Amino acid sequence: MQFDTCKSPMLYLAQVHKNQFLDQLQLRLLAREESDSIWMMIPEEAFILLGKNTNLHEKLLVLVELSTTGEIEKLEEATDWILTLVEGYLTTGITPEFLRQEAQRTEQWRQSLTLQNQDLARRSLELEARREQIQALEESLKREKNEELSEDGLEDESNE
Repeated sequence: MQFDTCKSPMLYLAQVHKNQFLDQLQLRLLAREESDSIWMMIPEEAFILLGKNTNLHEKLLVLVELSTTGEIEKLEEATDWILTLVEGYLTTGITPEFLRQEAQRTEQWRQSLTLQNQDLARRSLELEARREQIQALEESLKREKNEELSEDGLEDESNE
């Protein structure tokens, strides 16, 4: 397993296992915190030896903070953290399926807003073009009227 050398310590969810060959406890890393509330499963098996002198028992889930070099900086049972997740998400009905449906609904809403925005922009351009046509027509009518008035004025002067 490679450790990211440019970031601060990483938080992992791990399970305690016994390494039969070495007769020592080890942590199997299960998931890594990517950012607040976003975790990534660790697909490959990654282990960290704990040694023989530890008071942890097999199958226990723990949160472990690893340094950039892979050294254990902090280790605590994950029970309270898991119960907080259950309370915050599972008791309110927020399931992966619910989140997937909400993400789909949000994407459809975003696409609809994009289409509406494009339609409004098109309409705005059409209105601007019509406004310019009306202004050009008004100016043309003013010129024609001024030309008629000046021609009428010249005819009146010549008749006198």
